[in-house]
Amino acid sequence: MFAVLKTGGKQYKVQAGDVLRVEKLDAVAGEKIQFNDILMVDTTVGAPLVAGAAVQAEVIDQIKGEKTIHYVKRRRKHSSQRTKGHRQHLTLVRVTEVLATGADKTGVKAATGTAAARVAAHEAPGTAKAEKPKRAAKAAAAQE
Repeated sequence: MFAVLKTGGKQYKVQAGDVLRVEKLDAVAGEKIQFNDILMVDTTVGAPLVAGAAVQAEVIDQIKGEKTIHYVKRRRKHSSQRTKGHRQHLTLVRVTEVLATGADKTGVKAATGTAAARVAAHEAPGTAKAEKPKRAAKAAAAQE
C-alpha cells in the first residue's frame, strides 16, 4: 500500500519501510510521528486530503543537507566578491505504517515543522506574556 503525503511544502510518494529526508520537524530521534496531510492512498484520491488517512513514521535523526555555495560578484569597477554557504536542516524518518482509515484514534503525535510548532506554542492558551510591572503600575495609577 502506498500513499502520497505533503510536508514542508513538498509531496512524497511513500510505502512502509521507506526512508525520507524531509524539512526539519519538531521531534527527537526515536520518536514516533504521524503525517496527517495525505493526498492519496492507493486508488483513493483526496479532495484535497483523504479523510482519516495517515502515515506513521519513526524519526531516525536530525541532520544537515549538503552545503550549497552562492557566489556573489559585483560588476565592472568594483572589486568586491563574496562566497556564502548554506546547509539546510533536515529530519531523517523511516515510514513504518500507512493507514487508510482511523488516523484520529491512534494517539500518535502529529508531525509539525519547527515554524508551525513555534506558532502553535505562541498561540496556546495560558502562554500569554505577563504585562510589564511598570506598565501595570501606570495603568493602575491612571485608573485611580
